[in-house]
Amino acid sequence: MLNDQELLRYSRQILLQHVDIEGQLRLKNSRALIVGLGGLGAPVALYLAAAGVGELHLADFDTVDLTNLQRQIIHDTDSVGQTKVDSAVGRLTAINPQVHLVAHRNALDADSLAQAVGAVDLVLDCSDNFSTREAVNAACVVAGKPLVSGAAIRLEGQLSVFDPRRPESPCYHCLYGHGSEAELTCSEAGVIGPLVGVVGSLQALEALKLLAGFGEPLVGRLLLIDALTTRFRELRVKRDPGCSVCGVDHG
Repeated sequence: MLNDQELLRYSRQILLQHVDIEGQLRLKNSRALIVGLGGLGAPVALYLAAAGVGELHLADFDTVDLTNLQRQIIHDTDSVGQTKVDSAVGRLTAINPQVHLVAHRNALDADSLAQAVGAVDLVLDCSDNFSTREAVNAACVVAGKPLVSGAAIRLEGQLSVFDPRRPESPCYHCLYGHGSEAELTCSEAGVIGPLVGVVGSLQALEALKLLAGFGEPLVGRLLLIDALTTRFRELRVKRDPGCSVCGVDHG
């Protein structure tokens, strides 16, 4: 049940008929893994903690650098030199001490990634490289866990939800195959800060919809964001029956 403090803390979203007390209880009993605590992971972690997701697993092996602070809003100047996980834990605990935080400070290999994915209800890929995204996607397909995937570089962002529980849902590999422009990193190509905030906030919204059980998640659709012209475009994405990750001959 929700105690009096929780009813007050989450009252504004409990007022929504799509959430209500039942949805808030589902959030309280949910566990989510956030892979990457940079520009995307920062708003994701902040909003999920504030919304009352009961258990957040935080995965990042990097440390906070001064160049991160232009966009990674979960960290601050005093965090420079700290691990991103420890910096995030401090900030999230201050925002909502009722959320249980599980730290993964080392790079996740195949075994530890499989264990981390298996321990949660949903995964948010907030990483900045294609190899990690491929590995996270494969682990989610095997474990049957929904994946909320976001990316942002320069002035362009992308967002989609891949849910292996739904037979019609594609996976990340269906869409991108063996490579994409995501091989570039923000340190090489640059990125505007509010753009990662927009993409990360939308990732958090998709996660809340899936965990609380309301709305229509972005499954089978790819949202493209053009920050230069402030335009949003949506593409339909179908599952590839021959996909080497989720296809009928490989799943």
